[in-house]
This record gives sequence, structure tokens and C-alpha cells, in this order.
Amino acid sequence: MTRPEKIAVLGAGSWGTAMAIMMASAGHQVTLWGHDPAHIKTLADARCNAQFLPHIDFPETLSVSDDLSQTVADHTFLMLAVPSHAFRQTLIKCQPSIQANTIITWLTKGFETDTGLLTHEVVNDVLGNNVPMALISGPSFALEVAQNLPTAVIVASPDIEVATHVADTLRTTSFLAYPSNNIASAEIGGSMKNILAIAAGISDGLGFGANARAALITLGLNEMVQLGNVYHCSESSFLGLAGVGDLVLTCTDDKSRNRRLGLQLGRGETISEAKASIGQEVEGIHAAREVYAICQKWSLDMPICLQIYRILFEQLPPEAAVRYLLTRAQRVEPQIS
Repeated sequence: MTRPEKIAVLGAGSWGTAMAIMMASAGHQVTLWGHDPAHIKTLADARCNAQFLPHIDFPETLSVSDDLSQTVADHTFLMLAVPSHAFRQTLIKCQPSIQANTIITWLTKGFETDTGLLTHEVVNDVLGNNVPMALISGPSFALEVAQNLPTAVIVASPDIEVATHVADTLRTTSFLAYPSNNIASAEIGGSMKNILAIAAGISDGLGFGANARAALITLGLNEMVQLGNVYHCSESSFLGLAGVGDLVLTCTDDKSRNRRLGLQLGRGETISEAKASIGQEVEGIHAAREVYAICQKWSLDMPICLQIYRILFEQLPPEAAVRYLLTRAQRVEPQIS
């Protein structure tokens, strides 16, 4: 680890709490901010996040706060861990208190609701084009990060020096962080994998087995690449941790909220029932709507994403979506060049 820094994590859900615990355990002075004063008081009293990460105590170097302006003003390393639909508003609220040399990092994945902007485009829109920024993405479940289990991610930024600095700051003996300048592909991978995890969960919920799951992952990767072409991303940029790595993780392990949503839909539950039982944000729902809009705009042939959109927003029965995927005209297998 580099020299200890003062880091503010904005968002006291499972991901924000896990990263705050990990960085505080590594010796950084960390403040975890949450918007709900009652929740923050509970965290302060219990010294753990019993709602999202029970039985994992806070290190002494981790403090909590519900004062956003003061938290932002006191730190020059900010990490946003808020849902994609709250990303812009959080930045706007932070803006008056952000210092000139503040680095903006985020764990948020997905396109902005309604605009379809990537997260770094939202940062540029709110804070300008010269702010040091970086996205943290890759195959990583919050619980395993909080438990200090081995994890590898990428830190993507338009400026490789910023990416390197952030990666060096986060890196520990169990949390590996690799700098990258492929920020658009990392954002697309982080969004698309949530949609495809819903698809894999539906397939497993319907009892279709490992063969079907593997096919969905592979064909889904090709849809990810096709969407990346719109943003001038190279095919190879999706073959790393933030692409295929995150895709495999979320499609195959039940810690994924998106996969669990799909499992429950495949077993006959309604979307409302599935969301209520999960009890946390399921980002794939928002991503499916935005990716569908992009597909319509650019006439992209992405049948898995289309069917997930129809299941989520047009009440298409999962069995009918699967029938469509199995019976649509056969073509040459798509290849990543």
C-alpha cells in the first residue's frame, strides 16, 4: 500500500461498506457517508453494518457520517458507491464542497437512467472535463471484499496516471488493483453483465442446466462486444476482469442480486415479489431499459438483452423468451475478432 490517505466513501450499502472496511483495515483513514441519519446512527452504535454485512466489525480507522458537505470538504479522495439512478444527484450535491485536487472514483455500474450516458460522461457533465476520475470494476462481491478474501479489479481512467495512483492506493495483499485506460469498455461490461446475469438466473430457474448457462454467457459476451463497438471499444478490452471476469462471476454465483432476480423469475415469481425478497437495488433492471434504448437507436441485434427487457418491462413470460431464443433463425456463430 502507498502512504495512508483520507478517503470518503459515499454510500453505506453493502458495496460502500465493504470497500470502507477494506481500506480502513489497510491503514487508510476512512469516512463512510450515508444519506439516512437513522441508518448511520445504527452503524455508529453497532460498529458494523448489520443490515448488509452482519458480523463484520468496523476497523478503528473507519468513521461514519450523515453530513455530506462536511465529509466531501474534509477529503480529497472520494469514492461513490451509490446506485446508478442516484449517481448524478450525488455528484451535484457534492460539487460545492469538492476541493480542486480531489480525485473522484466510483463503484457505480450502469448507464444513467433516461440519458443513457456512461458514468464518466456524467462526471464530465457535472464536474467538467478536467477532474481526476477513475472507475473501479471487476469480479468482486462485497461480502468477500469485506472478508478480506482475494479479489482482483481494474481501475479505469482516461488518464493512466490517475488510474495508477488510485490502483496503488487501493492495492493490498488480498485486493489486487490493475490500472487501465479502457474506461468505456469497463463501464459497458459492468452494466451488461448485470443484464446477462438475470438471463443466466432465469435459465437456471427454469431448470435448463449448465449447458444453457454456458451458452448464455458466451453469446452474452458477444452482445457486450457489439454494444462496445458503438463506443469505439476494442473487442479485446472486454476479455479482462471488467468484461468476461465480471460476467462469469455474476452469471454463476448466487451472491449476485441480478442472478437471484433471474432465478426467482424463472421459478415463477413476479418481479415485485423477487425484488422485495432481495431487498436491495437490482441494477440489471435499470441497465436493461437503457441498453434496449441504445439497441433501438443503433439497430443492434442483441437478442438476449431484448428478451430480458421484454420480460422486465413488457410482462413477457420467461418461457416465451427462451422459446424465442431457441427458435430464432440460425446464423453463423458470432466471433470476437
